[in-house]
Amino acid sequence: MVLSRFWLVIFISSIVFIVASLFTGNSYTIDFVLNGKKDDPILISEKYVDQLPAFIKDSIASAPNKTMVINNITTNPDTTYVYSAKTVKIYSGVQKSDGLLPTCKNTLLDLIIPLIAYLAFFCGLMELLIISGASGKLAVVLSPVFVKVFPSIPKNHPSISYMTLNFAANFLGLDSAATPFGLKAMESLQELNPEKDKASDAQIMFMCLHASGLTLIATSIIGYRAAANASNPADVMLPCIITSFIGTIAAFLIVGVKQKINFKSASLVVALFSLIAAIIGLLMYINHLDLIEKNYFTANLSSLILVGIIVFTLIFSFIKEKKFADANTTVFDSFVVGANNGVKTGVVIFPYVLGMLVAISLFRNSGLFEIISNWIAFIFSNMGVSKQITDALPVALLRPFSSAGSRGFLIDSMNTFGADSLTGRLSSIFQCSAESTFYVIAVYFGSVNIKNTRYALPIMLWVDLICVITAIFVASWFF
Repeated sequence: MVLSRFWLVIFISSIVFIVASLFTGNSYTIDFVLNGKKDDPILISEKYVDQLPAFIKDSIASAPNKTMVINNITTNPDTTYVYSAKTVKIYSGVQKSDGLLPTCKNTLLDLIIPLIAYLAFFCGLMELLIISGASGKLAVVLSPVFVKVFPSIPKNHPSISYMTLNFAANFLGLDSAATPFGLKAMESLQELNPEKDKASDAQIMFMCLHASGLTLIATSIIGYRAAANASNPADVMLPCIITSFIGTIAAFLIVGVKQKINFKSASLVVALFSLIAAIIGLLMYINHLDLIEKNYFTANLSSLILVGIIVFTLIFSFIKEKKFADANTTVFDSFVVGANNGVKTGVVIFPYVLGMLVAISLFRNSGLFEIISNWIAFIFSNMGVSKQITDALPVALLRPFSSAGSRGFLIDSMNTFGADSLTGRLSSIFQCSAESTFYVIAVYFGSVNIKNTRYALPIMLWVDLICVITAIFVASWFF
């Protein structure tokens, strides 16, 4: 319910702003909104030659042919004049995101089709884990802790193993595996949900913990920093882990208070301190590695674990082949059934993802996002906040809406200010320490047709804010 209203507000306000800009002579055209491509030059106007400044007319008059391009480096380096057929088209700046039609196309080709492929593969593996009994064994081991965090889930319920695999995949930076595991967890939790169109307490707790983004191996961030020639691409690992861990704890406490969870439970306390000890131990090990060893460790650990999960699933399934025979199926047929379910899930979530990304595209291209981010930066700068911090805020502001959009700001900030600047490092921590909240809600709740997300969105946004504040303090402390 909250998400639908928020989406509607973004969509309508962006359209109103664009229409107003069309009639006030601002830099928007219908073609720009519908067909524009990200990073393409923006056509702001078309004029006759005699309407241009004298130095532009002189350049055109001396042109050897009828078509030419002039970069106006004297007033605005971004402005380009293209002379053709007695008129001059004036371009300035670049488009912030794809228009509506390219967004629809890219959502299907670049996002949904790869996601369906991941879903098919990992849902096939999960079907093997279910029939072989591996998921049940994992649920039995973790039930004492999970029944305290998720009181509405019965002991040894299959959703426990799915959530565990999702958390583990996120923890290790395995995004391609985390989403299928998470969607399977939502489907399993939906079976326990008495009101099918309203999010249950267990689903909200799972979503908030998932979206807090606890990550140990920030492989993609290290890759971006290495590409930007950072002196030590892995130097943001420790700040990323600290920030995302605080965000996860905040999500657990906020939702736990709301759902009246018993925080004094012995099993819960032991599990929490064990997790903290494990993270500290890994941090101490990573911290003593040199640059090459850190890069090698972070680049290979998550991939090796993913391969290990796949190999274990296949070997365990063949060892327990009798269980497949008892279920009147085979290992291969079970994999196919699971993969087929994954494809169906991908088709179901496509409209939800498309609607959210189209709204975000309009929001960015309308200029509203830029206006809001500029005002926030202005307010922070007048409060005495360092300009290096305010320059990184666009990444934090866009992260809840779009991972790709915030990634673009991250790369731009490192190219503009340097990968080893406070701005570049803080942008990296912002990108690593939280999920794309609106995308995650659209995908996960959309997969089980939940319309009323209750208090999930507000809490997830609060956790995003906590991560932003924490990242600023941690980055200032470390760098």
